[in-house]
Amino acid sequence: MLISGLQKMTLLDYPGRVACTVFTGGCNFRCPFCHNASLVIPEELRAADGGVEAILAFLKKRQGLLDGVAITGGEPLLHADMADFLRQIRALGYQIKLDTNGSFPERLISLVEEGLVDRVAMDIKNAPGLYAETAGFPLLDIAPIERSKNFLLEGHVEYEFRTTVVRGLHTTESLVEAARWIEGAKEYYLQQFKDSGELLDGSGLGAFDNDEMHALADAVRPIIPTVQLRGVD
Repeated sequence: MLISGLQKMTLLDYPGRVACTVFTGGCNFRCPFCHNASLVIPEELRAADGGVEAILAFLKKRQGLLDGVAITGGEPLLHADMADFLRQIRALGYQIKLDTNGSFPERLISLVEEGLVDRVAMDIKNAPGLYAETAGFPLLDIAPIERSKNFLLEGHVEYEFRTTVVRGLHTTESLVEAARWIEGAKEYYLQQFKDSGELLDGSGLGAFDNDEMHALADAVRPIIPTVQLRGVD
């Protein structure tokens, strides 16, 4: 398990919870718009001081002050020992939210079935036909991602789908197609792209403005009535 960072408190990363956010290092995607390049590029990966033991010590001290732990990355399910880590967090009484790109369905299903995850946030990168380009892998097989998506749609755990909307990668048509792919979703969020200054490859990419984001949500709403915006005033 590579722990690369800790945000000691957040009111945003875990809806309805006062939480901390744990960042794992490493990812199997290379989305050009990724805002956490240092958690993705192998030569830039760094371990946070103390690793897992430091995180658990922090959580013990925050019992009664924090409600939840959000696990993000990178791609957390890249780590085969994630279940052991979550068991230790669960033993301290915390609710757990897991962020994932959906490419490890067996690990996701196993964690949910064991009761180690209370909420899953799964990225929907784009319409199926544009997934490989958007994820930065021309030969990407989206079958595992589809399995994760279908598992969440079955309602085994609280979940959300979310798409970071990027000019140069997304269009109204591609978002409508993505929405059809996850039709029936209880929660779907369109997130406004922000240039963190630490992108993998921001060339030719940009943000849709607030009015455009609202128009994109309106285009999706006939398919997923609950669609909401994030990062938009």
